[in-house]
Amino acid sequence: MSNSYCVAILGATGAVGKELLELLESRNFPVSKLKLLASERSAGQKLPFRGENLLVEPVSDRAFENVDIVLASAGGSTSKTWAPIATEKGAVVIDNSSAFRMNEEVPLVVPEVNPQAAANHKGIIANPNCTTILMAVAVWPLHKIKPIKRIVAATYQSASGAGAKAMAEVQTQTSAILEGKQPTAEVFPYPLAFNLFPHNSPLTDWGYCEEEMKMVNETRKIFADQNIRITATCVRVPVLRAHSEAINLEFETPFNPDEAREILSKSPGVKLVEDWQKNYFPMPFEATGRDEVLVGRIRQDISHPCGLELWLCGDQIRKGAALNAVQIAELLVEKSLLKPTPSLVNG
Repeated sequence: MSNSYCVAILGATGAVGKELLELLESRNFPVSKLKLLASERSAGQKLPFRGENLLVEPVSDRAFENVDIVLASAGGSTSKTWAPIATEKGAVVIDNSSAFRMNEEVPLVVPEVNPQAAANHKGIIANPNCTTILMAVAVWPLHKIKPIKRIVAATYQSASGAGAKAMAEVQTQTSAILEGKQPTAEVFPYPLAFNLFPHNSPLTDWGYCEEEMKMVNETRKIFADQNIRITATCVRVPVLRAHSEAINLEFETPFNPDEAREILSKSPGVKLVEDWQKNYFPMPFEATGRDEVLVGRIRQDISHPCGLELWLCGDQIRKGAALNAVQIAELLVEKSLLKPTPSLVNG
């Protein structure tokens, strides 16, 4: 009888929650029992898993009894409320919100980059921000060869970053505009269809939004390097799913683009996508539903001898959120960092 685990998904009815459900099944994660948890408003729904329709329960203290792993994707305030309760009952919480990311006692993990950090958890492991994850997977392999001095990032973020309701809103706005009607905005502050605007997260006193500062602070923590200079401009664009990023890297010495291609073509979690004759490079349409971060258009920065430019696209819901969380759970199982429970199911 193999080891298997009682897993709970907190926020099961959201876009990331449903992706978590699919990934646990498709990756054959050793689940003995699966609990689907959500707010009172969303409870009562049924979601498919391994040929059954599982009932979504309202989250409560009792819901975390005998749970080994909690995959949380229900927002920062929800995580702050329930993560401590879950850990007190013996579960390890892998949290997708920003609630614990910069807590010094909470590891911030991208398995392709810093898997060793997961071993230091005290019950909570934080999943980084989507844009940070995608960038980290792409630039870490280069940073290992030649340390990066400075990163300048520009992001082109799809509606999926704001959840299922935001994606639906863009579709509704698109239909309205094509019918000659005035689009309305509820999830976003402005219509996103046929439009774009700087990321709508709150602005800091120095003019950067919170999304931009997440990329700065989280990357430094994941790379364990506070000396990397990082700046970012984050933009919402009228794409339904998958984020794109233009990345400029500065190294101590020149980094040959062909060498960078060779490194990235062999790096975990990366797929090199380049056809210079056809001007064909990563696109969000093709990144949607993919596990890998698509990277291409790698070229010398003509303004700096030690600069390198690249372009990437990645599925925000998948690798930028759900997949990274499931990979962390797989890492915990592989390294025996969870207490197993006897399997209740065959397989």
